[in-house]
Amino acid sequence: MELGLHIANFTWNGGAADLGPTLRRVAQDAEAAGVARLTVMDHVWQIGAIGPPEHEMLEAYTTLGYLAAVTERVRLHVLVTAVVYREPGLLAKIVTTLDVLSGGRGGLGIGAAWNDEESRGLGLPFPPRAERFERLEEAVQICEQMWSGSDAPFDGERYRLSRTLNSPQSLSRPHPYLMIGGSGERKTLRLVARHADACNIFSGAEAAHKLDVLRAHCEREARDYDEIEKTTILPIDAPATHDDLLTRLREARETGFTVAYIFSKNPDPLATVELLAGLVPEISPW
Repeated sequence: MELGLHIANFTWNGGAADLGPTLRRVAQDAEAAGVARLTVMDHVWQIGAIGPPEHEMLEAYTTLGYLAAVTERVRLHVLVTAVVYREPGLLAKIVTTLDVLSGGRGGLGIGAAWNDEESRGLGLPFPPRAERFERLEEAVQICEQMWSGSDAPFDGERYRLSRTLNSPQSLSRPHPYLMIGGSGERKTLRLVARHADACNIFSGAEAAHKLDVLRAHCEREARDYDEIEKTTILPIDAPATHDDLLTRLREARETGFTVAYIFSKNPDPLATVELLAGLVPEISPW
């Protein structure tokens, strides 16, 4: 099993002036400890499950570019990008750039988006749910086409691109790591089976059922279920202990997850890194 550090909270001791230096140390210490992935959210305001919207939030891809510069080995991606926040041709270019400049460590995590409040607040597009899912499928197809080397036009229902030129191509071949986040049984998990290297599903009582649904979609799509990484996010509170988190990781592994992204509200992010450092040697053989 692999551990990722999901950085979803930037309300840290020290305030905005210390965000850059603290983020660098968090990333470098996590990498040195054996954490395999660093991810951030694609939000422009903080989300309600973590804090009020006025709390600090950094733009996702600018942050990943910074993380690429201060690390050497960890995989970097958003968990997950809101499909409607960036046009897919530009999104493919952004992820390609991240992959090239990080030495082949960039990836794309993408989903249908859900935060209408921040979208309205900053004037970002937020069409109805059915349209967002249509855009999600076409966006994935556009990214795949651009990463394939084809510069042919793309003529979809929601997006039309006259030339899908993408130069330079990503270092990751045949394409950067592709995760589709969400657990919708009819649409999202079907898209995972068709296109993705990984899914991301919340752990809990429904998780095993969701993985069964994904397996069924894979059978219909003639896709090898075992090729797809099953990932989850595990939130922890500041007083979380080594044994508590180890128990939760073991339960996630028994459910079928192979990667766990950990995030904490702790205003001292280095304490979270220290906790993960003690767990990596224990879960790596799983």
